[in-house]
Amino acid sequence: MYLGLDLGTSGVKALLINGDQAVVASANAALDVSRPHDGWSEQDPAEWIRATEKAVGKLKASHAAELAAAKGIGLSGQMHGATLLDPAGAVLRPCILWNDTRSHQQAARLDADPRFRAITGNIVFPGFTAPKLAWVKENEPKVFARVAKVLLPKDHLRLWLTGEFISEMSDSAGTSWLDVGRRAWSSELLAATDLDETHMPALVEGTEPAGTLKASLSARWGMGGDVVVAGGAGDNAASACGMGAVRGDQAFVSLGTSGVLFAANARYLPNPESAVHAFCHALPETWHQMGVILSATDSLNWLEDITGRSAKELTDELGAQLHAPSGVTFLPYLSGERTPHNDATIRGAFSGLSHQSGRAVLTQAVVEGVAFAFRDSLEALHAAGTDLSRVTAIGGGSRSRYWLKAIATALGIPVDIPADGDFGAAFGAARLGLIAAEKADPLSVCVPPATAETIEPDAGLSQAYEDAYRRYRALYPAIRGVSS
Repeated sequence: MYLGLDLGTSGVKALLINGDQAVVASANAALDVSRPHDGWSEQDPAEWIRATEKAVGKLKASHAAELAAAKGIGLSGQMHGATLLDPAGAVLRPCILWNDTRSHQQAARLDADPRFRAITGNIVFPGFTAPKLAWVKENEPKVFARVAKVLLPKDHLRLWLTGEFISEMSDSAGTSWLDVGRRAWSSELLAATDLDETHMPALVEGTEPAGTLKASLSARWGMGGDVVVAGGAGDNAASACGMGAVRGDQAFVSLGTSGVLFAANARYLPNPESAVHAFCHALPETWHQMGVILSATDSLNWLEDITGRSAKELTDELGAQLHAPSGVTFLPYLSGERTPHNDATIRGAFSGLSHQSGRAVLTQAVVEGVAFAFRDSLEALHAAGTDLSRVTAIGGGSRSRYWLKAIATALGIPVDIPADGDFGAAFGAARLGLIAAEKADPLSVCVPPATAETIEPDAGLSQAYEDAYRRYRALYPAIRGVSS
């Protein structure tokens, strides 16, 4: 048996698989986010441990014998969070999370230093870790003076599990301190934020062993022998391992609260000007690119709140057949946008409304607007040297066939729907635990799921969608100066 632990923003998921990679059991425990000021987003790292204890405790209660057979544990986690420890390993302050925007001024200042984009291959986004430390130095200098280690969320969980200060490449690539091409910490960039490599954990590949489960925890959970803890991955790279998107020609589109267009790469392909993320993958000598949109299904959730109709009711009202765009355009920038604009202050908009623009027209515009946001990411990936021939759809929004038809037509490529199963970050983490424990071949473990159905682009609407996308593209510069 192999255990995957995924530390998300809203909860911890523990998932157990067997040697055939069949899911045996899973359990969840919820987490809360603290927002003490506008733009702040924090969590107490002690709550991560409490939630992990609870989730694994549920597995032990229902599947004690299977949990006892665990030989490897893989970790996945929310990226970019700044967990600050003193010399004794005690947490100095609540962790500043990935969606915290307080350090936007520090991020802009670091990004203006050309070394950051040159070495990391990425824009310094406000959500990344380095600007958070710059903010702490300027606003909480007594805390900064006591910082001995900076850990990402899942690696703080690893410290509790193993006693080791270790991270891995995919998560560390989102700190703005990693030389992503060399897969090593950059002493030059660390020095730019008044830190050095002693403040950082050691680095391994996600498929490699990164500690052994403490005997006290092994006994508490009923496990026997030495249980290997793998390097693991950041949440999107872990999901890619679960989806089998680990080779240079594999990609997926994640239609969740936020949206991700993820492409695995056999080589390092940075293009920070397009706001594409270029990170290390969890497998050695592999990288990945991501286009990220901040409000995917969240846009439909917003319309759900406005109309009083559920998201399913709204999309069901559109019917099964894809419609030509109505002329109403929606920009899904409800909380700013990452790819391709890197604009934290832009906000969403409807354009082209008339007396005839009823609820269904608004729903259609929201669905199309998100599809066009993914098209923006596709174009950004193309500019960064990656061309996709098809994608696999995951996430809650992928249950809407209409939405997938819109995405396929907007992107101009087929969208595959995987057969039923759990292919998320916890599953990918469990796969990494298997690889590390058994020294297995990563490519033979991280295989794609079977395809249940393929959604082809609607050729009859391709030109209409292309025209609508051009209208969509023209709107951002038109409203940029008046919507913040």
